[in-house]
Amino acid sequence: MMPLLAARKRSYYNVDEEDRVLFDDTASALASRGVPPDQIPGFEPAGPRRKIYFDPSKTRAGIVTCGGLCPGFNDVIRAIVMELHFLYGVKKIVGFCSGYQGFIAKHKRPVLELTPQSVSQINEHGGTILGSSRGQQDPVEMVDCLERMGINVLFVIGGDGTLRGAHAIAEEVANRGGKIAVVGIPKTIDNDINFIDQSFGFQTAFSEAAMVIRAAHVEAKAAPDGVGLVKLMGRHSGFIACYASLAHNDANFVLIPEVPFQLDGPNGFLNVLVRRVKASGHAVIVVAEGAGQDLMSATNQTDASGNVRFGDIGVFLKHKISEAFLAAGLEQNLKYFDPSYSIRSVKANSFDSVYCLRLAHNAVHAAMAGKTDVAVSRWHGRFVLLPIPLAVRDRHCVDPNGDLWLSVLESTGQPPSFG
Repeated sequence: MMPLLAARKRSYYNVDEEDRVLFDDTASALASRGVPPDQIPGFEPAGPRRKIYFDPSKTRAGIVTCGGLCPGFNDVIRAIVMELHFLYGVKKIVGFCSGYQGFIAKHKRPVLELTPQSVSQINEHGGTILGSSRGQQDPVEMVDCLERMGINVLFVIGGDGTLRGAHAIAEEVANRGGKIAVVGIPKTIDNDINFIDQSFGFQTAFSEAAMVIRAAHVEAKAAPDGVGLVKLMGRHSGFIACYASLAHNDANFVLIPEVPFQLDGPNGFLNVLVRRVKASGHAVIVVAEGAGQDLMSATNQTDASGNVRFGDIGVFLKHKISEAFLAAGLEQNLKYFDPSYSIRSVKANSFDSVYCLRLAHNAVHAAMAGKTDVAVSRWHGRFVLLPIPLAVRDRHCVDPNGDLWLSVLESTGQPPSFG
């Protein structure tokens, strides 16, 4: 009994004895138990339909990639082209270059013809063969472009801002009474889109980040009072920092946007860090880029997509730690790692490659069936069609009282809060 009581005292997250995980959570299983179909909440399942809406011999498809790079972009493009061509017999497929700029004449971006031959090996490379960009474009001009080119189905690969753009395109098509299916494949390296078990490229990204944390650990242990400081991507959601830290169990502190922290005071982060280094001789810190923004002066700047430009928490912490170590009489042996761009530019690992292919296949099935203003998602292990407005309504974040963050606290041994 004593070990159980001790464990419960340490945990913010406890499982109630009455909780149960449903054996079968499909609508058919609930209906078989007498639950009326109109009272069963859920998403429309993805997959091939018995009847399709578009005639493949007359269908022209378009693909666009937007936002920051992410492992798996090229895998999705390749799988869409292969599925359209070989399964449905669609022969006219084009790719719009440089994101939504590719629809707007003034930007003079090229449009590429995509064939099985031209995309056959692109999954061996990171990035996207279509290029990308940030920023909104006029949906009226974009739909004008689609109509001029005779596009019937459009596949949009990108994050929440990109999906909002896809929704605007779908709305403009609907306002005109048009027949263009717009289907999204959610892309977010931060894993921060709602109602998605895990976004494509995320596993590759945190696996790459975990190797950087391992290097930081080696560096920290090799020097007296050594510190390895790793800044990872994660503007509003700390999933990469959490998963990468758990992968090799090398991190001693993980700082994420969802859990505010204080620097100063007896139980502030800096004093806790100093005590840790004095006791163990080294420390490894992982910080998500959006953590601790309240500790720095606001930049009052935005990027092309309207996102606030954050202060550099990595550089900020580096200076603050150096000052704290100097005051505590510790040696200055801090190694700073910022692999943000390198981890998003690599090719997808095997897991993400398979995941990208399955997302792409289900996106093609949805588009050819005439589904529009939807994004393909995997939710609770099932591929579903997620209404885009629902996908972008809120942001998926690490729950400070959930089991993932509990695992981080137990792995690092850090206190639940600083300050």
